Amino acid sequence: MLKQKLSSLPQTPGIYLFYNKEGSLIYIGKATSLKSRVGSYFAGQKTPRPIESMIHEVVDFKTIETGSALEAIILEAAYIKKYKPVYNVLGKDDRSWNYLMITNEEYPKLISLRKHEIDQISTKERMKQYKEIFGPFPGLNTKATIKILRRLFGFCTCKPGQSSCLYYQMGQCYGVFKREITGPQYRRRVIMPLRFFLRGNKKEVVIRLKKEMLAASKKEAFELAANIKWKLQALERIQDIALINKSFFSRPKDAPTKQVRIEGYDISNLGATGKVGSMVVSVSGELAKDQYRKFKIKTVIGQSDVDCLAEVLVRRLKHQEWKYPEVIMVDGGKPQVNKAKKVIKAFGLDIPVVGIAKGAKRDKNEFIAGSTRKGFIAFIQQNKQELITLRDEAHRFAITYQRKLRQLKK
Repeated sequence: MLKQKLSSLPQTPGIYLFYNKEGSLIYIGKATSLKSRVGSYFAGQKTPRPIESMIHEVVDFKTIETGSALEAIILEAAYIKKYKPVYNVLGKDDRSWNYLMITNEEYPKLISLRKHEIDQISTKERMKQYKEIFGPFPGLNTKATIKILRRLFGFCTCKPGQSSCLYYQMGQCYGVFKREITGPQYRRRVIMPLRFFLRGNKKEVVIRLKKEMLAASKKEAFELAANIKWKLQALERIQDIALINKSFFSRPKDAPTKQVRIEGYDISNLGATGKVGSMVVSVSGELAKDQYRKFKIKTVIGQSDVDCLAEVLVRRLKHQEWKYPEVIMVDGGKPQVNKAKKVIKAFGLDIPVVGIAKGAKRDKNEFIAGSTRKGFIAFIQQNKQELITLRDEAHRFAITYQRKLRQLKK
């Protein structure tokens, strides 16, 4: 029975529930691939995982698929909190576990605290300060999680009256600092869906957002309807590379190293005019020309390749319907790499960047890693030729586009 169920498991994120012979739920876990994770328990692999020594008690299991690793993390926490399986709780020191908290104020915020920090707050004060507490999330990168959730739901950490908000400029905030949205509207549009999502109820979020989008359309509030539509699309394509890319770059040495999407960028200009940018794509070591994109620079005055690159990346990263890459390569040195990192961080993403400086005569290939992770450095070393090829392709594509525009002007 177990072998048959194991063979039919999907290679998708989700949670798994282990049962003993009495039918009691004894362990709940999460996985980015249910097939790989659950299968590993029954393949005789020895690891330090807590359930390892008790696996002989497991006679049955169930799985629940999720749309992303983030949803699996949240659903696991909700199920553990509800069912309290013995091997999830046994012998755990939870003082350093992470929790997510929604504050109780006019424009609530989402923050993270560790268990020992929560314990220092009295119950009365806790009820006064926080609307709801979610977790625990053992080992969760809460900083990356909050960035992802900010992008999905548009909550903001700015305060009414402050002069500006970066997230408002990026379309990830409703304008709290300008009071373009009231407190009740903010709690209904932003916080309520966020609370349902953190309870592991994404379906309810989708249902409510669809109703709100329909109501906005009937009132001809088309900008609001478009914003809700974007949010629905984002929920269907949650990009949670920031939560899993550490394991991606920590593969065993004998594992495939080229099953990765890399996007390469280059800027081409004629002095202060004719500025264009290119995006080229490599998937599993092969150029994916149907996914190339070209950009005519719109906002940069004068000559600044770095600012042009920033504009291109901002415009690209707003397109969540385009699958995000595992690696970004830029044609350039430290200034380009640092600018790319700044833009990526502003979007709440954690995509590693590598630059290739070519020198004035285009006769060098100096690699500049935007991350010091050992796994990423090793990745660059193992894939230098692919990165160079992608850099040259980005340059070719940008030059071709620029020449075409010049011909059209004649």
